[in-house]
Amino acid sequence: MSSSNSPAEPVAGGGTPQATPDVDRALLSALARDGRASYTELAERVGLSVSAVHQRVRRLEQRGLITGYSAKVPAKAVGLPLTAFVSITPIDVAQPDDAPALLAGLPAIEACHSVAGVESYVLKVRVAGPDALEALLAEIRRVANVTTRTTVVLSTYYEDRPAV
Repeated sequence: MSSSNSPAEPVAGGGTPQATPDVDRALLSALARDGRASYTELAERVGLSVSAVHQRVRRLEQRGLITGYSAKVPAKAVGLPLTAFVSITPIDVAQPDDAPALLAGLPAIEACHSVAGVESYVLKVRVAGPDALEALLAEIRRVANVTTRTTVVLSTYYEDRPAV
């Protein structure tokens, strides 16, 4: 464990307090795995009082380290069983590189990553089927003036793993 000069929080049950960065990291990790965990559950996991955990979570939210809470819903459950990765490259490199802004309004694009390599961006898309993918690719090309290279996902073994 790393040491810290930050003051330690009071500990429930009289145990030894953890260093401040370690507590924040443990809270972030616990919430990334279960965003519905109660303050009582979190307090037990990190060894603090419920009120200290509540204050820390609120500070983490205010600092932008927790940006929201959401439910994980399988794409198939909402009629989007086909996932693909679409690599895009601008046709006219003399034009401004504004593809992310131009494509932001297309709801089928779940993520847009700037990448190093031949392509400029890789998009993660979810659609209802091959016809919808074909229509989306045409829309991406039209809206952003790009070429595309598409990889269709056959199976997903894991995704959305917590970063902490």
